[in-house]
Amino acid sequence: MAIEVSYIIITPYSLLKSRTGGIIARLMSRTDLEFIGAQVLAFTPEVTEQYARSLEAMEDAKETGKMLADYVRENFPPREDGRKERTLMLLFRGEDACRKLTEITGRLSPHSPKSISAGETLRDTYADVVEDKENPAIVRYFEPAVLTPPNRREALTKLKIFADFAASAPNLIDNSLGSGPNDERTLVIIKPDNWRCPSSRPGNIIDMLSRTGLRIVGCKVHRMSVNDALEFYGSVQNALRSKLAPKIAAQAKELFEEKFGITLPENSVESLTQSVGIPFADDQFSQLIEFMSGRRPEECTEEEKKLQNAQAKCLVLIYEGPNAIAKIRSVLGPTDPSKAPGGTVRRDFGSNVMVNTAHASDAPASVEREMKIIRINQNSMAARISEYLEEVGC
Repeated sequence: MAIEVSYIIITPYSLLKSRTGGIIARLMSRTDLEFIGAQVLAFTPEVTEQYARSLEAMEDAKETGKMLADYVRENFPPREDGRKERTLMLLFRGEDACRKLTEITGRLSPHSPKSISAGETLRDTYADVVEDKENPAIVRYFEPAVLTPPNRREALTKLKIFADFAASAPNLIDNSLGSGPNDERTLVIIKPDNWRCPSSRPGNIIDMLSRTGLRIVGCKVHRMSVNDALEFYGSVQNALRSKLAPKIAAQAKELFEEKFGITLPENSVESLTQSVGIPFADDQFSQLIEFMSGRRPEECTEEEKKLQNAQAKCLVLIYEGPNAIAKIRSVLGPTDPSKAPGGTVRRDFGSNVMVNTAHASDAPASVEREMKIIRINQNSMAARISEYLEEVGC
């Protein structure tokens, strides 16, 4: 089967109701597709109309296309006061991608037989069609939850619209619906261990973070280079040397004394700190860099340190709202998962101090520094769409 690129758009209502995590959990655990892009998009009136017309023009689903077009026109553009509606676009690549995403999304027809939904598809769980009791042909309420193209032809048509739009759109949404003067922003990274096999973990983590009531105003798939990771975690190396190295030296002293039946002088800890403790701390730091970037820094040339590694995928999220930093860190839990309270992200999903599943900024200055390192104002999703369109000759 042919390799395809397709998308899921999470609607403004699904974002508002904090259904993002549940939707992503379903998508990541039920498909073998590669997750290659993500971007929060605030549709302009012009792009809204362009997208709506493409939905109306769908040849294989005229009635549903008309409903979806009307929904997009009503719910995607900015409000009259200028507040922006947020959507979240997720990009996937793989064999038969359109069919697979369509099957996970599920059908939504105003004339489908009424039945008790089992919740198998996204729309079973999150979508609604409410028909008039007297006249079932009249739909009183319609919420599709997500949108996805039903086939390759429709995907290509719509990806052409989104390639230019996503490239020119800001990656952080200002003045979104619900924003206020006392809002602050914080950065979250869902780390590489969550993406190495199909799993509901990334979505479950996002679902737990939604307890905060904060809004997602920025999102990107990011792969750290070794240099990115070194800059991001640079302060950790000194912390490991100052805190961990002396402890390792003291343990080494005890082991030497036990093994050889001798008593070493107290000042031997200082020399063991230099000869054993610091190399151990530096090795732990190199493991952290390898975990985040896919390579150990001492094994790379200077040129290789600049390269992004496909095996080190992260998802970066920017949350916004009152006390955002403290709220996210409370749900995330302490750095050491074994010391985290039950019900926190790191307690539920973390393995150890290094493989602790997610990162969150600890102060406003850290937010600014970390957003700069991961280049939050740049998003590769539009480039991935354009690469695919060029690949297939569109």
